[in-house]
Amino acid sequence: MNPYTKLISYLSLLLGTTITISSNHWMMAWTGLEINTLAIIPLISKSHHPRAVEATIKYFLVQAAASTLMLFSSMTNAWFTGQWDITQLTHPTSCLLLTAAIAMKLGLVPFHFWFPEVLQGSPMTTALLLSTMMKFPPITILFMTSHTLNSTLLTILAITSAALGGWMGLNQTQIRKILAFSSISHLGWMTIIIIYNPKLTLLTFYLYSLMTITVFLTLNTTKTLKLTTMMTSWTKAPMLNATLMLTLLSLAGLPPLTGFLPKWLIIQELTKQEMTTTATAIAMLSLLGLFFYLRLAYYSTITLPPSPTNHMKQWYPYKPTSPQVAILTSLSTTLLPLSPVILATT
Repeated sequence: MNPYTKLISYLSLLLGTTITISSNHWMMAWTGLEINTLAIIPLISKSHHPRAVEATIKYFLVQAAASTLMLFSSMTNAWFTGQWDITQLTHPTSCLLLTAAIAMKLGLVPFHFWFPEVLQGSPMTTALLLSTMMKFPPITILFMTSHTLNSTLLTILAITSAALGGWMGLNQTQIRKILAFSSISHLGWMTIIIIYNPKLTLLTFYLYSLMTITVFLTLNTTKTLKLTTMMTSWTKAPMLNATLMLTLLSLAGLPPLTGFLPKWLIIQELTKQEMTTTATAIAMLSLLGLFFYLRLAYYSTITLPPSPTNHMKQWYPYKPTSPQVAILTSLSTTLLPLSPVILATT
């Protein structure tokens, strides 16, 4: 890919995200989302593989439909109330349409079908952007409109996302698809709490992004794309694979790692809101995700292939781990003791 094209795409992504998260008017938010969609398309299709082209078309169609639905929602609200301000979304039909549009953009169940396929067809760095940065503008819009949205509908979307994200991830062997279902499951956790404590949703998103970036960069360093190659990747970078195991367990939400903090706070907040049944249900559903994280962790460090492989074992020259991956791994595993400071700043 031409370096100038890549630079323009990345700058456009930054511009689109900045426009959306800083706007108060619906048209500006929509413009930022459209810039984002158009900027990521060359990055998804840069390999020119049929799977990449298919992923690009799926992504474009879904995002275009979601943006149209969002624009229709804001126009309906403006028609009935005369308000174009994002925080003044009060018409019930508009709230319903916006919830559907944001669910499509994020990949929440039942609008999740495109996300694993697009991630599977994208290069690892683009999959990283799709899982983290591209989720930020829709979550910001959800954050700004959270006080007017239907709490029952959001709770149903969240519980089903946590359930299907964990359930469908169990049967996957492609690592990008596993991480896609992991993302759907985490989005369920973010959505369930946004009505009651929107800042906690943002904190969950930041910590999820931190851990996901670490996992993607580690896998990109070892060039691991599926479970069978993961079992032999320890020969390339043994220490990196050992820290990958900790990051995966953190993503699963095990104490005393960083990923335990958002889940602990969300369950605590749901209990304060007298939603004990919901808190119990989503905590039980996180066990499904824990299973495939444990499987990834097990494959990454503990096992060799159970049967002899057909290809020759390769020796890899030692390559030092980049400082970025080292810093991100440290943050992904050791932030729990700093939770009082984190809570004080949010």
